[in-house]
Amino acid sequence: MTESLDLEDVGLPPFRSGRRTSKLAIVGAGAVGSTMAYAALLRGAARSVALYDINAAKVEAEALDLGHGIQFMPMAQVVGSDDIAVCADADVVMFTAGAKQKPGQSRLDLAEATIGLVRTVLPALVEVAPHAVYVMVTNPVDVVTYAALQISGLPPSQLFGSGTVLDSSRLRYLISQHTGVAVQNVHAYIAGEHGDTELPLWGSASIGSVPLLEWTGTGGRGPLTEEVRGRIAHEVVDSAYRIIEGKGATNYAVALAGSRIIEAVLKDEQRVLPVSSLLDDFYGISDVCLSVPAIVGAHGVGERLSVPLSDAELAGLRASADAVRSVARQFGF
Repeated sequence: MTESLDLEDVGLPPFRSGRRTSKLAIVGAGAVGSTMAYAALLRGAARSVALYDINAAKVEAEALDLGHGIQFMPMAQVVGSDDIAVCADADVVMFTAGAKQKPGQSRLDLAEATIGLVRTVLPALVEVAPHAVYVMVTNPVDVVTYAALQISGLPPSQLFGSGTVLDSSRLRYLISQHTGVAVQNVHAYIAGEHGDTELPLWGSASIGSVPLLEWTGTGGRGPLTEEVRGRIAHEVVDSAYRIIEGKGATNYAVALAGSRIIEAVLKDEQRVLPVSSLLDDFYGISDVCLSVPAIVGAHGVGERLSVPLSDAELAGLRASADAVRSVARQFGF
């Protein structure tokens, strides 16, 4: 660990009281963290981006590389350091550091190493950025989020997980591919665990204003039959494993999904996103972090929406809760 970081020494002027701009801190400068910084900068999500990683050479190089491209992006400042002070006074902290998922390895297999890292790093983060909204991105995100809440003592509104925001994007993409309708006009959510027990909420999904289950098809493309829906649901779960097997990590789509969460917080959008948060009597489900559509804004995650659920969907959500809860209990949470 280096000595306390002076922002002026690394090219960032000190913030002036009353004139602060939005600050994003990203913990972990690996494939996900560095790509998330890139996506957030391209979208103009924050005026100040701080990267933190224990590998000083890596994090400083990533920040320098990003900084060299600022001319071609909305104006921002970028700094990278192995000193946690770089995250001081952040408005949003994205926690992407963790054990790397190997081909064939489930997200839940990653839990032990990642929870150990969270236990080491998170308290120091909260000390330097006590008012930030914390978004856990590291897998297995639901278990990690639950553990992080216990470790940090932060309120459930202030710390939540990226959940199934990416999975829902994958679902919408596949529905779009089948129907030929623009993905922006597909409205559907994945709920539950960000992992093998997640489930699509078909009953509340729609294409334009047409309920998805009533979609009859256009342009020679058929309806979304039970067989088609089953194939799509399987592909959503399997796609991450395929990408990891082929290129070693998922980074582009998760970074874009993360930047969307960042914008919802920094711009106080009150946007509905399926983030992973601590549930309290959501259809009878409590004391577990799962993804359900929720309102996200400047104060973090707010109201969880009571989406209409079929009996099968509710049973699936409860089974997903049991799976995540059992893993959390294995690690003492």
